[in-house]
Amino acid sequence: MSHISDSQSLGDLLRRSVKRFSGRQALMVPEEKGFRRVSFDELYDEAYRYAGALRAAGAEKGERLCIVGETCVQWALVDWAAQTLGVVTVPIYPTLPADQAQYIASDSGANLIIVGDGTQAAKFQGLDGVKVVGWSDGAGVPSLFDQDATLTRVEWEKGIDAVERHELATLIYTSGTTGPPKGVMLSHDNFISICADIPVALPVDETDVFLVFLPLSHVFARLAGHVLPTAIGATIAYAGSVASIASDMVEVRPTIMFVVPRFLESVRARIIAGVKKQSPMKQRLFNMALAQGLKKQRGEFAPLGGLLDKLVGEKIRARTGGKLKFFVSGGAALSPHVSEFYIAFGLTVLQGYGLTETTAASCLNSPDDNRPETVGKPLGCVEFKIAEDGEILQRGASVMLGYYNLSEASKEAIGADGWFHTGDIGELDAGSLKITDRKKDLLVLGNGKNVAPLHVESTIKESDFIEEAVLFGDGMEYCCALIVPEFDRIKTWLKEKGESEGDNAKIVERDDVKALIKSEIKTANSKLADYERAKKHVLLSKPFTLETGELTPSLKVKRRVVKEMYANELQSMKR
Repeated sequence: MSHISDSQSLGDLLRRSVKRFSGRQALMVPEEKGFRRVSFDELYDEAYRYAGALRAAGAEKGERLCIVGETCVQWALVDWAAQTLGVVTVPIYPTLPADQAQYIASDSGANLIIVGDGTQAAKFQGLDGVKVVGWSDGAGVPSLFDQDATLTRVEWEKGIDAVERHELATLIYTSGTTGPPKGVMLSHDNFISICADIPVALPVDETDVFLVFLPLSHVFARLAGHVLPTAIGATIAYAGSVASIASDMVEVRPTIMFVVPRFLESVRARIIAGVKKQSPMKQRLFNMALAQGLKKQRGEFAPLGGLLDKLVGEKIRARTGGKLKFFVSGGAALSPHVSEFYIAFGLTVLQGYGLTETTAASCLNSPDDNRPETVGKPLGCVEFKIAEDGEILQRGASVMLGYYNLSEASKEAIGADGWFHTGDIGELDAGSLKITDRKKDLLVLGNGKNVAPLHVESTIKESDFIEEAVLFGDGMEYCCALIVPEFDRIKTWLKEKGESEGDNAKIVERDDVKALIKSEIKTANSKLADYERAKKHVLLSKPFTLETGELTPSLKVKRRVVKEMYANELQSMKR
């Protein structure tokens, strides 16, 4: 698609897509009843209207503009408008507390903040020198459209021409698992280069429908659910809310969904919980379909695979709308047993790999060469090598310009030879990249053994009764784990036994629950080397959340925070 690779900026990319796909459907916007269709031409008109409003609000080329709100068409339009003006957008997660949101706004030097509602607006009270407006009425602050726009169409088009490919497009602040968030500087070229490569690696084109629900403040959704589908002429359907995703899938009938592992794990858990409520005969039928489907997909002998797929698999696929070509999972590692579950029912899950610093996508599996144990082969614009200590190094057009106002950190991350140090440990396997752990997460036991916790945690989480596992062991003679049970599943298990479950705090104190989890960990340990096994564990009564600080906005566990919060529990396992 030369119109992508030839684009000189993201605004120019939007303009070229509108010309190429004029008359085609660009967006499906949720409304009270159904979805409103928006063509590429209408999208461009709206981008112009928003650009005029941004200019009237004081946004100028090269300045910073924060966007704070849930994923929706207004978020997308603010970003597209800013890109056409050469304004640098700074997305802020709507889940961040006020102090972190203000830190990003101040550190980035933003002078304009666009919010989605009053809750987001309130976070910036007392922040001097910054103008806060809402992209719609009812936010308790002036509306973006309160002032009359004076930007003419001719001036706007000339403004698009004035933005160059090497210029800064966005500042995306990292989640901060190891300290204060850093502003990752991504250029127009970073996004354009990736979007030009993805259609070569994946069978995606203008006939596709992307159902988008992940936060656009994250680089993964920003690329895969915003820039990419617009670049290839596909349709973006915005989910009404997280709660409506199930019904949205049926109505929208997406062909592509970019997701995170927690979404796939949650859907799988709900399906299994529903099956547990069925008759013993239907449960056996489901389990047979799962086993036969997996054998069939592996090319093994599965004589009942076709029949059982008709009876079970088709119903599961119908829940996705019936047209899904594949899920692409990113943001964190996906447990093999979760991937196999979907594969067994004819739902392809492709894993990919990338960081904020590498514009989200560096490697991708493809439907024709899907190896779930890897994150796929590198895209054409990037290259990889493995350092002597096992760290994955990456070089190419997707690598960031650097960290904003942090020259030393930038030099530390990107060597003089252009290799970016990812911080991940891995290996290249027949051209595909395999991630084994985070460099900083490696545990060094007292006996000198190195343990990669990601593999161990994933193995433990194969249990349907365990939601989260965090492994520790630095300086100890053995590994130990903090375990968050899958409380909904355990409550169902207790009900099946005819017992009342009580609240979570009481559940983790029950002897039968302790025995259940101990048995599940014993099963996991049997698959691990002796030095990797979790010899002791403690059950936690509260799930990890964003609000309590154990999770990043992209839902990764903050190991350092968990270690501090549960210091007493960890100390008890050292005895």
